[in-house]
Amino acid sequence: MIEFRGAGLRVDEYDIDGAHRQVTILDGIDLVLSERRVAVIGPNGAGKSTLLQMVNGLVEPTSGEVIADGVNPVQDPRRARRQAGYIFTDPRSQLVMSTPLADVELSLRQRIRNRAQRHQSALDLLTRRGLGDIAARSVHDLSGGERQLVALTSVLAVEPTIILADEPTTLLDLRNREQLRRAFEELDQQILCSTHDLELAASMDRVIAVESGRIVDDGPAGEVVARYRERMTRQADAGVSR
Repeated sequence: MIEFRGAGLRVDEYDIDGAHRQVTILDGIDLVLSERRVAVIGPNGAGKSTLLQMVNGLVEPTSGEVIADGVNPVQDPRRARRQAGYIFTDPRSQLVMSTPLADVELSLRQRIRNRAQRHQSALDLLTRRGLGDIAARSVHDLSGGERQLVALTSVLAVEPTIILADEPTTLLDLRNREQLRRAFEELDQQILCSTHDLELAASMDRVIAVESGRIVDDGPAGEVVARYRERMTRQADAGVSR
């Protein structure tokens, strides 16, 4: 379970003349997330990624706190990052080894000391995700969808209890988006996913809409997505009319 207790973030900013101001990224977020699959939707700059990054300590709130499976990421960031794996929008940001097999083996290094066992476990994990045939291929030769599934496999290798996915389908075509959606459905871990992909969001158990750093809607996926579409359409129409 993930809890946001009045969590907020204000950052310093300077204009081109050097004048200082504080900008609110998130403001007083109160949430208890117990559902297995939760999506966060909202416009660019709404604070979606920041919300996810607070869960494993990539970003520290300047007010309030976040508790993820009993761990405060500010107090124990190492444990928080072990239990909450982060998947970036572009998997090239996190695939650091030359092949999928080597990347997953790297994730297993702390948990499996024996090299032969680690190699076999990495291959088993990739095969389970349908990636066994590309295990030894260069990561540079993989499709976007293959890279994202390898990134997911590397994160799962450390056995987290929470998966944080930051707009994971942005760079994927329809087939690969569907493949990733199905992979999410099969996972036992709790998933918190920020996304512009409203089809992916609608497949989740719960959706939270964030705008200008605040929660503006929260509830069953289909209902929240439908209301979000209506709001964005109205705002687009208002912009065109001006």
